[in-house]
Amino acid sequence: MGNTLINVSNELAGIVQALSPHIVSVKARRHYPSSGVRWGSDVVVTAEHTIQRDEEIAVTLADGSSVGAKLVGRDAGTDVEVLKLASGSSAAELSRAASANPGELALVLGRSPNSGVNASLGIVSAVSGPWRTWRGGQLEGYIRLDAKLFPHSSGGAVLNARGDLIVIATSALSRIAGLAIPLATVDRVAGKLIERGFVPRGYLGIGVQPVPLSDELRKQTSIANESGLIVLTVESGGPADKAGMLIGDVVVGIADVTVERTDDLQKFSDSGVIGKGVKVKFIRGGALEDASVTVAERPGRRR
Repeated sequence: MGNTLINVSNELAGIVQALSPHIVSVKARRHYPSSGVRWGSDVVVTAEHTIQRDEEIAVTLADGSSVGAKLVGRDAGTDVEVLKLASGSSAAELSRAASANPGELALVLGRSPNSGVNASLGIVSAVSGPWRTWRGGQLEGYIRLDAKLFPHSSGGAVLNARGDLIVIATSALSRIAGLAIPLATVDRVAGKLIERGFVPRGYLGIGVQPVPLSDELRKQTSIANESGLIVLTVESGGPADKAGMLIGDVVVGIADVTVERTDDLQKFSDSGVIGKGVKVKFIRGGALEDASVTVAERPGRRR
């Protein structure tokens, strides 16, 4: 038993030492810095919620040197932010885990500018399919960690017992435990941020609220919805306004998707439909109607 524990200890220490060059410290908020992962020769991926200023961002590398970094783009919904280093040596590509499995060891690596690389050990406690965060972003999977996240751990790497990168750590997406941003999400979002500085999202130009539908109305309109989304506001000149939609319309479907919750509408808008014409089904005056709406790109996103 003693030799086994020593071997495990040595293996974990070896992983920390080998992966340390990939982990940086990011100073862009008061009090505690956060961590980041080298995503290429001059690119760092970190947790968006830890970056409280867009300028004068300092990154501490594994050798202790500090370099400036420029904001490339941020996406609050998925808690992903991309920074570009002003200088720095190249970093080899990290080995990636094929999947995350409940019960497997999870080694969280962060960095402090004072104490260097920091590690904590736990397990992956839960894994499930795609889900939408309370911030409105879509993640390719839900991965919960039973591992200590220090104040500066967010944005750091989560590794398995082989030293393969599982995910990016964050403390911002759950109030009960540390969560992880899946690699597929980081790849998708970081790619958009590098390309455009923001993640484009679809936009219909309406404000809505869920409302229940009576059995009589459902029978009258021959729909299966138990609820719909009543339109509270229509933005002047927006896609829905151009299509003739009005305040008081109750949206029950879009394209082939049944709409009962605001999440249904948001999920559809984020599904790559920008610039496409879609048929929106709604109830007006007790009758089922539809309008062709061209989904626009949500305005106001800054680089």
